[in-house]
Amino acid sequence: MRRWVLLLVWCASAWGADVATVVYPAEGDTAFRYRDLRELLQAALDETVDRYGPYRLVASKLPMEEGRSLIELSQGGLDVAWSSTSAEREMRLLAVHVDLRKGLLGYRIALIDGHRQAEFDHVDTREQLKRFVVGQGRDWGDGQIYRAAGIPLVLAKYQSLFGMLSSGRFDLYPRSVLEVFDEYLRFHDQYPNLEVEQHLLFYYPWPYYFFCNRNQPQLAERLSLGLQRMRADGRFDAIFWKYHGDVLRQARMSERRLIPLANPLLPDGAPLSDKTMWYDPLRDHPPRP
Repeated sequence: MRRWVLLLVWCASAWGADVATVVYPAEGDTAFRYRDLRELLQAALDETVDRYGPYRLVASKLPMEEGRSLIELSQGGLDVAWSSTSAEREMRLLAVHVDLRKGLLGYRIALIDGHRQAEFDHVDTREQLKRFVVGQGRDWGDGQIYRAAGIPLVLAKYQSLFGMLSSGRFDLYPRSVLEVFDEYLRFHDQYPNLEVEQHLLFYYPWPYYFFCNRNQPQLAERLSLGLQRMRADGRFDAIFWKYHGDVLRQARMSERRLIPLANPLLPDGAPLSDKTMWYDPLRDHPPRP
């Protein structure tokens, strides 16, 4: 497929046809965290050359974090970016309503002071969680989710939260299942009492989409078509397991006690009824390595 796409691009250039340039946010030192998204983006564009024509995929000149990338996208400095969704965000930008990580952003496993594991061994409900204080970043949307559930919060900068947890300033630091084990390895030497909590799994629906500028409806349509084709023929799931299979095996999500939380930021129309779009720890099992 890739060789065929490159041939089309060469032919289009030779014949003077337009080649669409698609600019996405460069990520700098955090690029490894988004390799799956870049592969999905390129594959979706490849898949739709037959209908929309050749393209050229280009990273932005400067690395940018998510907040900056969404500002650039709204101002026309980017053609596509990726982010969690909210009602406000979908008013400003065009969301491609295919969750890029099958709902994994909303599955949370906590970092804790390992000496306190016994305090969490018998927590089963949201009401019991209200006895504990959760740490979150100052500008993270997750804070509104925990507030809506009546769970007390401490807010601070990302890098400060690990030390604050270690020193007992709060009790639980819920992290995405895709982040928690990597962060444990990164910070455990500095804070030896940090551990991954062993039994709990929080979940709130929080889709993670490609977004386009509102002046680029054709690109949003193209990405939607490409992702839907990939979902239908199995390539989307193949990429999902390629990047996330190892961490899902490590997480043992089906063995944990699930505590669901409502997401007040969730826009109307999120495709939650399409069960095939969302990872289910009781149904979906990583292929054997």
